[in-house]
Amino acid sequence: MLALFPLQLVVYPGERLALHIFEERYQQLVKDCETDEITFGVPTYIDKKLEYGTEVQLKKVEKRYKDGQSDIVCTGKRIFKIEDFYKQAPGKLYAGGNVTFLENNLNSDASLQEELLQHINELYYELQIEDPPQFKLPLTSYKVAHKIGLALSQEYHLLTLPKELDRLQYLVGHLKVTIPVVREMNRTKEVIQMNGHFKNFDPLDFEDFEL
Repeated sequence: MLALFPLQLVVYPGERLALHIFEERYQQLVKDCETDEITFGVPTYIDKKLEYGTEVQLKKVEKRYKDGQSDIVCTGKRIFKIEDFYKQAPGKLYAGGNVTFLENNLNSDASLQEELLQHINELYYELQIEDPPQFKLPLTSYKVAHKIGLALSQEYHLLTLPKELDRLQYLVGHLKVTIPVVREMNRTKEVIQMNGHFKNFDPLDFEDFEL
């Protein structure tokens, strides 16, 4: 059985996750991670249900407070699907569940990575972000997923895709839709800002104009 810490967020394998622990049940979980070296799962709470999540491993307790609270750092490991959920694991305050770990097909495509990177740079340019995150090839879907404006439902959908090729294609598709919208928003903003200002128009040539 895997200990579970449901949250309204998506954690990906390899991701660093920083959490502030204040509830008594999760204080107990952190203690068990330290003493018994167990891992725990972070299933995404979405649409009022729990199904997919990511196993994480405690790496460091960054700070301990006198009242038992703590700041911890974890790392994402494997994606799982919940088969049975229990509000309390046997003899524990925190939740637990029987899970199936999913296979992760990491086969990728260099040209698709390059296309994704090109679209990411284009998005940051359109958003006029100062000092944007810098990505280099080779690129993975999990590394950039939180950095391109996905909604929680989209991040969650990405989590459920078992093949890296499918994840890369999904992200490219998202950016192909998002970038034109951002560009049009920028154009609209410019039009609004021009309203009430003196405008300098180029003269129109009507020599060849006919009614």
